[in-house]
Amino acid sequence: MTPTLVRQHQPHTGPATRVDLCTRARDWSEIQERMLVPLYETVYERLEVSSGTRVLGLGCGSGLALLMAASRGAAVTGVETSSPHRLSLARQRLLPESAGPRARADIRLMASRPDREETPAYTLVTAFEPIGCLAGDSEGLGETLAATAPTVGRGTPVVLAGWGPPERCATSAVLRVAARLADPLRVIGGWRPSLRDDLEDVAQRAGLRPDGSGRVACPFGYANMASALRGLLSTGLFDAAIAATGQEQVDKELAEALHPHQRRDGTIWMPNVFRYLIARTA
Repeated sequence: MTPTLVRQHQPHTGPATRVDLCTRARDWSEIQERMLVPLYETVYERLEVSSGTRVLGLGCGSGLALLMAASRGAAVTGVETSSPHRLSLARQRLLPESAGPRARADIRLMASRPDREETPAYTLVTAFEPIGCLAGDSEGLGETLAATAPTVGRGTPVVLAGWGPPERCATSAVLRVAARLADPLRVIGGWRPSLRDDLEDVAQRAGLRPDGSGRVACPFGYANMASALRGLLSTGLFDAAIAATGQEQVDKELAEALHPHQRRDGTIWMPNVFRYLIARTA
């Protein structure tokens, strides 16, 4: 479920750029994943996640959101189908070998979603990977959510997340760089502004009933330009641009787009608003 611009295409005419997926996953874990902590906290507080909660996290990345739920006492199951490197980092974070016999038995991490009925059923499903910045970035999500039905009970809350209005997301202008550089390839999945009903449309396709929503400020803050480049590139949103023009060109134009958001002390600060939808299973 991790969004990406990568599609079938011909590489740029220069030397092929090889992406170190292991390094990208670590950059995601160490830099970028924490940007959505306010979203996770808000959702968990609103839904009163605690020791009685059984969470199924779809697209769990390197496990930060699950770790926060587990710290509240919840039993957590994480599913990460798109990045084995992120899943490996999630295991290190949630199931460290040093824990030994003290490792919690109510924490599970999987490379594929559960396809059987769980006993007891999950009481909360989360899909925190934000949609609404790429055309087609929600494709398949409705089907994935619908397929979780055997593992949850009636009325179970399902949380979806998405980007807020572009005028309230400073990072939107930066993400346009990826679409502009990849445009000569005419790939599917270029940047597009988020729409008001993006999350509701996904819920409808999954057969879910909307039951509340909210907005959360999630500023993207980085210690310096190098950290900002590493964090943003770790999302995978710039991979097609790198294939089209090369790493050096992407780094240059991304740095130029970030420059207006750089403070005198060298830090990067971009205010953003993210939206979440709580929907219920039928």
